[in-house]
Amino acid sequence: MSHRTMTRQVLLFISVLSLSSVNGQASYSIPEEMAKGSLVGNIAQDLGLDIKRLKSGKARIYTGDSAEYIELNKERGVLLIKERIDREALCGQTTPCALHFQLILNPMELFQITIEITDINDNAPSFKKNEKRFEISESAVIGSKFVLEKAGDADIGLNGLQSYSLKPTDNFALKLENQVDGSKKVEMVLQKPLDREKQEQVSLVLTAIDGGEPRLSGTVQIHVIVLDANDNAPVFTQPVYKATITENSPKGTYLTKVSASDADTGSNGEVSYSISNNMDSVSDMFHIHANGEVILVGKVDFEKAKHYQIDIEAIDNGGLSDSSKVIVDVIDINDNAPVTSVLSKSSSIPEDSIQNTVVAMFSVHDPDSDINGQVHCGINENIPFTIKATSNGFYSLVTDSELDRERASEYNISVTCSDEGVPSLSSSVTLTLQISDVNDNAPVFERSSYEAYIIENNTPGLSIFTVKARDADWNQNARVSYILEDSSVNGVPVSSYVSISADSGVIQALRSFDYEQIKDFQFRVKAQDGGSPPLSSNVTVKIMIQDQNDNAPQVLYPVQTSSSLMAEMVPRAADVGYLVTKVVAVDVDSGQNAWLSYKLQKSTDRALFEVGLQNGEIRTIRQVNDKDAVKQRLTVVVEDNGQPSRSATVNVNVAVADSFPEVLSEFTDFTHDKEYNDNLTFYLVLALAVVSFFFIVSIIAILSVKCYRWRRERMFYKSNGNLPVIPYYPPLYADVGGTGTLRHVYNYELCGTADSRKSDMKYVRPYSQSIISLDGTQTLPHAQRDTLINDNGDNQVRTSSAYILFSMCATV
Repeated sequence: MSHRTMTRQVLLFISVLSLSSVNGQASYSIPEEMAKGSLVGNIAQDLGLDIKRLKSGKARIYTGDSAEYIELNKERGVLLIKERIDREALCGQTTPCALHFQLILNPMELFQITIEITDINDNAPSFKKNEKRFEISESAVIGSKFVLEKAGDADIGLNGLQSYSLKPTDNFALKLENQVDGSKKVEMVLQKPLDREKQEQVSLVLTAIDGGEPRLSGTVQIHVIVLDANDNAPVFTQPVYKATITENSPKGTYLTKVSASDADTGSNGEVSYSISNNMDSVSDMFHIHANGEVILVGKVDFEKAKHYQIDIEAIDNGGLSDSSKVIVDVIDINDNAPVTSVLSKSSSIPEDSIQNTVVAMFSVHDPDSDINGQVHCGINENIPFTIKATSNGFYSLVTDSELDRERASEYNISVTCSDEGVPSLSSSVTLTLQISDVNDNAPVFERSSYEAYIIENNTPGLSIFTVKARDADWNQNARVSYILEDSSVNGVPVSSYVSISADSGVIQALRSFDYEQIKDFQFRVKAQDGGSPPLSSNVTVKIMIQDQNDNAPQVLYPVQTSSSLMAEMVPRAADVGYLVTKVVAVDVDSGQNAWLSYKLQKSTDRALFEVGLQNGEIRTIRQVNDKDAVKQRLTVVVEDNGQPSRSATVNVNVAVADSFPEVLSEFTDFTHDKEYNDNLTFYLVLALAVVSFFFIVSIIAILSVKCYRWRRERMFYKSNGNLPVIPYYPPLYADVGGTGTLRHVYNYELCGTADSRKSDMKYVRPYSQSIISLDGTQTLPHAQRDTLINDNGDNQVRTSSAYILFSMCATV
């Protein structure tokens, strides 16, 4: 207490010195015994401080030398219980009880904090000793006083000691007397005379009670010994004693203790006991000691005798006596296990047996009695069987749910019969039951559908893949056969495409497949078991044909013919990047096998032209000048991306000129390589005839192509194939919408005279660039995007997407 007083004085001194710097104070009231981490109060809010200020000011609690019961949580700005507070240990009986400490911030700020600790009723009143003994003569006078011990309570106020009570109040009463210090003097006063013959010892309980909620109390036992004279004969405490003993108890087992009381003291109060039965079976079975204890000296069996009666006599030294008897009940113990006998059983039942099908019958007998002889039979759990009682001691084992051989083909049924004794005894018998199979499971494929891939141009008879179905049944019922269901692919039976092995499910190709004709097909396979009747299931199989690079690219434009020479015309004023023409090619393969690339293989002037790698566009790579030759011949290689790759080549003739006469003179030499003939009229007539011939041939070719395309579309439509439709564009064909293969249209006018040197070829409104076809003195114009009309209005030919116009004016 002196150390605590010094600590408080130091704290008070610090508080006085720093009074000028105290910025505020906060007070809280909390009950004692709060758990660690409990909230005391929001100090930041109560002092008007920001949480950031607590952190920046390194807030801390100063308690001096006293223990730290409170801690500061700077993150939340609250005070928490750091250690459990016991008000009684902290302040004792002092009230009020409070904690005083300071909250310090940098720069120096000081806040005074007071936390009052309120009392809770956590201490019960208690006595220093648990019992108090008094020896009082039965001759004591009424009103005699006996001082009792006062109780103490560490709590204060209402939670402290409030009252006393004494029970029972037959002989004594409780008297309380206030004292100067505020406590109470506690006394026990005799209010009724004592009688040793009636009550040799009096036991009382003194209870001290506080005023808390709930109320707590403490007790002390008071024992009063009553002294008396000897003037009475022995008397048994009861005329009949009852005892119980379990059968098979060992010798020396205690049954009961008889007691005869003598009110006298000394030698006159001494009593001896004996068994007075005249039957040897009883005297040989039991024995009584001098202190009245009856023990077993023989062997008892419940099944032989259930009850025994023992006559007991009590005699004091004065010759006075009394008699009583002991009734002994023998208690049956569970020393016999149930006996189970199987009357009949089945070794096998089919899995489709109905519920309550009898599997076995048996009887159970237990020679014990009552609950020791009551028997309950059960079987191991999680099996579809149960036991039913048919009559007293007879039971039947029956099915209680559906059987499934696929889940369990055999059961080892353990029947256990147990009695209700403690401990319980039991006997078991195990029955083995086979479950025979019925065809109740259809084959199940490993997948809900199958997809397989095969490369085109395969070898007939090649194994594609295997379908597999499993049947959960057994033996013949689980034997699966595979059947190809009837169906057709493009009007052809699927059995001509593939076959399936009935035993293994291996699917083989019966023909070589061509990806360009058929890309995939599907059919259904049936799996059927060998049961009777058979069960089956179906699955869809889809065969995907994988493409091989077995087709070379096909050049659609420019068209290569042996009868005429096609040439693209480039003006000498063409800029860099001028589009000369576009090589258009397709590949009927698919995927990367149809990815085409274009390369310039040969060129009269490699520094003048280039070809686009992906689009096949031929463009100039420099400015065309007068020194460039009129005749330019390019060889373009079109190559696909297959492994190994396939390619095609196309020759492109380019005329670098600004007028047709220049082109005609150069290309006439190039194509014919013969001397100039002065007979111009003859050649003019010949040229007109050739032009007319090619005009008619072109018309027939166009009509043939249209007819051919129409027939091919009809054929593809009927075959339901998925082959890609590759448009075929004849020479000089243009797509009106600008989305076709040839995206440029042209228009020229050619006038020829008897004198070829006076002939002229006029370039009329080119859409992109011009193309000429030369065969001697013949000229063939391109098709324009929408409509090309001859100046003379003659001979108009219309296709589905462009018009081709030929005109010739001649002077003979």
